[in-house]
Amino acid sequence: MTESRKPVPLSVVIIARNAENRIRDCLESVSWADEIVLVDSGSMDRTADIAREMGARTISHGWEGYVSQRRFALSQASHEWVLSLDADERVSPELAADIRNRAGRETADGYRISRLNHLLGKPIRHCGWAPDPVLRCFRKSKAVLPEVRVHEGFDVAGTVGRLDGLLLHYSYDTLFEYYQKMNEYTTLEAEDKQQRTAGRRIRWHDLILHPLSRFWRMYIARKGFLDGWHGFLVCQLSAFYLLVLYAKIWEMQRREGK
Repeated sequence: MTESRKPVPLSVVIIARNAENRIRDCLESVSWADEIVLVDSGSMDRTADIAREMGARTISHGWEGYVSQRRFALSQASHEWVLSLDADERVSPELAADIRNRAGRETADGYRISRLNHLLGKPIRHCGWAPDPVLRCFRKSKAVLPEVRVHEGFDVAGTVGRLDGLLLHYSYDTLFEYYQKMNEYTTLEAEDKQQRTAGRRIRWHDLILHPLSRFWRMYIARKGFLDGWHGFLVCQLSAFYLLVLYAKIWEMQRREGK
């Protein structure tokens, strides 16, 4: 019977930098995996040391951008089936069991996983943040990473299923972390959008209407108010993200004289 077959070998690949406060919990959540590969991009803390102590094959690789870093990490996996994680993510026991029971035993070439995002330690179940399906478990030979600078995600050249259980995402423990990442992400995304929408100028109303529309959609239409003050904060921060993004595109266009 299918249930009596051993799980197929699986590699977990993780990219990380300066994640000593998170990496131990991440690694413990996948201690059942046949192989754990952590690609460290120059951590100044104990991230790499902790990973080695916990048995992960730890590789130092200079930062080349999100897509390039994930491709390199994927190339280091020894097994055909791969689970790709970030250092601030943890695999729930239910998800771990479903991966072991189904990956490689069905016709699917990859699986989407429901991710539960947290802000300041609180799970956000509305605002459009949940469910947050991400494609993270797949056949290595079928995986594709589109060329984008940020918000990159895997595609699979084949059939895609859905796993049970949650991927727990502890994205920001402090607002300082959020603003640091926001500054990085908005710059990268602005560069992407500027290339894709060459010729479209940013107008004054873009900086007003787009953030307002996002806040209304997240807080009202997607019931962010049900997440209390944390939900209100998520919606406000997301609207502000969009304001900063469009302002940076406007600044780029202004510098280029468009």
